[in-house]
Amino acid sequence: MDDDAIRELVVRLSRPDAHGGHTIERATILAEGAHGSAIVTWILGHGGTAEMAVVAPSAGGLHGSLRGSAATPSSTPLRYVLPAGALA
Repeated sequence: MDDDAIRELVVRLSRPDAHGGHTIERATILAEGAHGSAIVTWILGHGGTAEMAVVAPSAGGLHGSLRGSAATPSSTPLRYVLPAGALA
């Protein structure tokens, strides 16, 4: 895919966010199949950032999360965020 085709695809799949930029869910990118890696590369190349999920520790029990264990970021992003003007 060329740059313009990927841009059109990202415009179609993304949604506006509260900061004037755009957000595109990772699941939406994966649904595009073989073009997923090209889409992610395009997003990151145009100032986009990956928004990681935060995984709570499994301390067990009713009050296990209160024992001071810190949540850690996942290695898989939930979505990608493009800055304002990236799709212009």
